[in-house]
Amino acid sequence: MSLLPLFPLDLVLFPGAPLPLHIFEPRYQEMIAECLQSKKPFGMVRAGKESLAEIGCTAIILNVVKKHPDGRMDIATEGQQRFEILQVNQERSFLQGEVAFVDDEPSQVTQTNQTTVIQLHEQFFEVLGQTVQLEQKNPSLSFQLAHELPVDLDFKQAILEMKSEAERIDTLIEYYRSTIPKIERTLRTREQASGNGHVH
Repeated sequence: MSLLPLFPLDLVLFPGAPLPLHIFEPRYQEMIAECLQSKKPFGMVRAGKESLAEIGCTAIILNVVKKHPDGRMDIATEGQQRFEILQVNQERSFLQGEVAFVDDEPSQVTQTNQTTVIQLHEQFFEVLGQTVQLEQKNPSLSFQLAHELPVDLDFKQAILEMKSEAERIDTLIEYYRSTIPKIERTLRTREQASGNGHVH
């Protein structure tokens, strides 16, 4: 069984999502150099204080954006495929893992839910004062949406671990429906607070 080099970071990478990385530790410089040479991916896995998440996502290196004289480099990568870590291998300076790749279970997302989740996503960012453009043709729409969300990593990790697109879309719809009103309330309170005590 071939080993997948692992890059533990406090982030969650989704299939299809872009991820720029700054590589400065010597052991990861070595790892990335090997991946570039063999044209192989590495595994991004969320690292907690004490442990690694069980499910991660492979990253393919699209290109090296910049090489610094001291060996540091900036690279552009993209999430590819989810995996489950079966066994961590510590023989090298960087972690490697025996992994099993994770595929989605077949599921059908209704057109209604697809339209709803996109509208809610746009509404979510409108409330925050931002505009988002979505490509409707994305087969893993849920991953694209979750990638763009400024939410806590526990939620993102939960989305990454779900086994069907339908389940992820349902979860996102619930998330937007409960969160949008909360954000609106917070913003209203803030506006009222900043408007108090002034003569109009």
